[in-house]
Parts: sequence; C-alpha cells; structure tokens
Amino acid sequence: MFKFRYSALLALLAVVSNMAMPLTANAQTRIRDLTTVQGVRSNPVFGYGLVVGLDGTGDQTTQTPFTTQSIQSMLQQNGVNLPPVNMQLKNVAAVMVSANLPAFAQPGQSIDITVSSIGNAKSLRGGMLLLTPLKGADGQVYALAQGQLIVGGAGASAGGSKTQINHLSSGRIPNGALVEKAVPTPFLLGENLQLELNSTDFSNASRVADVINRSFGQTLAQALDGRIIQVRAPSAPNDRVAFLSKVQELAIDKAVGTAKVIVNARTGSVVMNQAVMLENCAVAHGNLTVKITSTPVISQPAPFSQGQTVVTQESDIQISQSGGELINLKGAAQLSDVVKALNTLGATPQDLISILQAMQSAGSLKAEIEVI
Repeated sequence: MFKFRYSALLALLAVVSNMAMPLTANAQTRIRDLTTVQGVRSNPVFGYGLVVGLDGTGDQTTQTPFTTQSIQSMLQQNGVNLPPVNMQLKNVAAVMVSANLPAFAQPGQSIDITVSSIGNAKSLRGGMLLLTPLKGADGQVYALAQGQLIVGGAGASAGGSKTQINHLSSGRIPNGALVEKAVPTPFLLGENLQLELNSTDFSNASRVADVINRSFGQTLAQALDGRIIQVRAPSAPNDRVAFLSKVQELAIDKAVGTAKVIVNARTGSVVMNQAVMLENCAVAHGNLTVKITSTPVISQPAPFSQGQTVVTQESDIQISQSGGELINLKGAAQLSDVVKALNTLGATPQDLISILQAMQSAGSLKAEIEVI
C-alpha cells in the first residue's frame, strides 16, 4: 500500500489593506556582527584514509577493490609483502576525511574532522582512523588526522529484518587532526584592510565607513561598493590588531535588515529572520489525499502444462479532499506575530512552503524567500 499526500492551496487572496507597516526602531549593531575581514577565513582540507577495527561492518572488498589496494599498499610500507590475493576483509573501510582549517591556525593546533565512508561499509561505529594526511587545494599537506570515531547512531539486523537510528556511515573525531603547516594570510600585507559586509547593502556600507571616520577623527575608511569598505590601518602587527579590535567594537544605527525566509526543500524546515512582516490577507487551506492500495494476484498454470506462474497487481485508488476554511490573517510587524498568525493555519512545514510562496506572490508577505 502506497500513500501519497499532496498539500493543495485552495485559495489565497490579498484583501483590503494597503497600509504600510511601521518599521521597528533602529538598533545598535556592532561592526563585528555585520562584517568580516577579507582574507581572514577558514580553508577546507581533505584526505583519503582507512578505518580499522570494525565489527564485521566494513567494506565488502570484492566490490570495493580500492580498499584492498589501500590495505596492500599500507602493509608494504610497513614491510609486509603479500602475493596478489583476493583479500576478504570485513573490519576495514575506505573513507574520506574532511576538515576546515581555521584562520591563523598554527602547527600543533588540533581541529575537528569528519570521516565519511566511500565504499559499501554498513557502519563505521567503533572504528579507528589510521594516520591520514589532509591536503589543501594546492596539493600540500596541512594537517594529519588519526583517532577513534564517534558515530551518532545505532543499528541492528537479524533474520532479514533491520533497524537503524541516524546515519552510520559517517562520524566525527573531535580534535582528531593536528595542524602541520600554517596557511599564509594577507592580513598584514599592504596598508589597507578590507571589511566585507555579510550581505550587500549600500546603506550599511556607507554607515560603517562614516562611523569609522567619525570615531578616529580622520578619513580612514571609504565604501568601495555595497559590500566592501576599505580601511587604512597601521602596518605594525600589534598596532593593526589593536586598531581592528577597536573598529569591530564600533556600533552603528542599523535599521531592520533584509527580510528573508529560508526554506530547506529537503527537510521542510522554514526559518524567518526578525525583519519579516505580514500584511492583512485571507488564506484557505485544504488537503488532498490520494490512497493507492496494491493487491498481488497470483495465477498458477494447470498441472503438467509447462506454464509459468504469473503475478499481477490489482490497484484500488481512492481520492479524498478535506474542506479548506477561509482564515483571516491580520497584518503583523513582529516576527513572533508572524509565527503566531501562520500557526493558526495548523499547517505542516511542507505546507508552509507553498503558503509562504503564494503569500509573497500576492504581495502580502514582505520578505525574500530563499530555497536551499
């Protein structure tokens, strides 16, 4: 039996109100919360490795030849030479190891790593990652990873039945890698620093430049565009760090930012920021349910007829639709009011995605919808 549920939006009408909603009062926002320093960022690194010590849940080496090749190569490096044989190992899994190297990371610093199976291992639970070099985009080794995996899941199978909680083919190792090489940074190069706004906004770029110039009593900053503010900074490392710390603590009068609704189409999650506003509208929401029941029908041949057994399917399709009540949603200027208004619909997150998109098309939802 298969059951499909389609959320149908029966009607969505914007009504009467064309009144502009009042903006909330300006708030003090620090520059550190609006910007990042260009060039000061994390760098991804990754590597190929082996996880050992699994309880029979590793790769099936007959189907993953790269796991066998990696094991033979590792053994040869340790002085163990084997003839070409078809190794049947169940306690080893080939994995990819990934991590983000923080800005200004120095040799000896430890970072967290993520370990993910690339073969057909059933589970990495209880395994240990062998020493794995992590390389950057330039092919150079920046960290070395090794350690015991932490897998946030569990599973069991017996007699053809199987149960599983969470994902078993990926895990993490806190502080599982040691930095071996620092990544060069342009922080101390040149006489200027460039502050980059988290989102493009010409008003905020101008405000940031103005507050820096007023605070230091001279023209040190200028907005190059709607995202970049160039700031003249001291050249000595200690002076530059102290200068930037003062700049980041400066506050500006920032009006309500861009209203955004983030929709995760895979999980049905809906997240709204505090700038989202809703004007008066009326919504009618109903559900359409399609229920399909399949029954196998077996046809047996007559004795000694040399016929074959034929299995066919008989399907029964039922369609039902619940009535959608027209609900009046009052305009709201606060995020809490928007959430409260939408909750009156009793809709699931998947339903809200369709409702919000229709509200935006009707001009009732004052926000930008971004699907990720």
